[in-house]
Amino acid sequence: MTEPVLWTELPEALNRGHAYLDRVTPQDAGQPLSEFYAARYAHSSGAVWLQRLAAGEICRNGQQLQADVALAAGDGLVWHRPPWQEAAVPVLPSPLFDDGDLLVFDKPSGLPVLPAGGFLEHTLLAQLQGRWPEARPVHRLGRFTSGLLVCARLPASRAWLSALLRESTAQRRCTKTYRALLQSPVPESPLLALEPDQQLSLTTPIGRCAHARLGSIWAAAPTDPAALPASSALRLLERDERAWLVEVTIATGRPHQIRIHTAAAGAPLLGDPLYGPGGGAQAGALPGDGGYHLHAHRLQLVCPDGDLLALEAPLPEALRGAADG
Repeated sequence: MTEPVLWTELPEALNRGHAYLDRVTPQDAGQPLSEFYAARYAHSSGAVWLQRLAAGEICRNGQQLQADVALAAGDGLVWHRPPWQEAAVPVLPSPLFDDGDLLVFDKPSGLPVLPAGGFLEHTLLAQLQGRWPEARPVHRLGRFTSGLLVCARLPASRAWLSALLRESTAQRRCTKTYRALLQSPVPESPLLALEPDQQLSLTTPIGRCAHARLGSIWAAAPTDPAALPASSALRLLERDERAWLVEVTIATGRPHQIRIHTAAAGAPLLGDPLYGPGGGAQAGALPGDGGYHLHAHRLQLVCPDGDLLALEAPLPEALRGAADG
């Protein structure tokens, strides 16, 4: 039986703040600065932006402002956001694989990959660059998705890997396999017809849909002609009254693809606060909210020189089946 991995943490800490740069377009010219910011950063109302102006946090064309002004096309704006407290996150472990260019990590659940959702310095990217300054992630995993995360030092490697992990892999140059726990399917779900070891193809397109808190969000968009095609193959491993254990191999790398596809099929990830049956997003939840179990378990890809790279990240205890020991 595989021993559980014990992660160490970066403790909760105050970051150094951040400067957000914006340029006023002709379409935005003439409107008050507070309205401009309220539209661009919808997390705060115009009244809050007036308070930030009064606190001296915003500059226009290099000059600090303390009252609302009408904007002109070409104005350069800087919001100097004061430092804020970032939650504790796991420490990035040593790589599972390092050939001098590619780095592959077993990303812990709870560690955001890139700055977002209140995280700036407590990210995988910041920890990566502190140890390997030239390396960058070539794809993303959700904050609470664990498992294989690929990074590369060379720009050319990042380019071909990013395309390989994002687009269709019909020629089997790349195979990405996840484990997940699903809630029991709704009565009309096609998953109910599955027996253990049987598969189901999931192909619901994924597109940008309206969201009350974010403006728009990635979700199931079966009737949107602009939505991205997406393909997943789900295999049932085990099921009980509480949850279904499944393996999902994805042939495309769309945002939140597995969370959306299983939800669209009537069986959202167990504990997922964002995507409900049908694959739509809940208005009160955000992509970085946790509670679900999803793990990038295996990766196989054909390198430009023809060599096959095959990697596996140990399964978290919650995602081990009876056959895994």
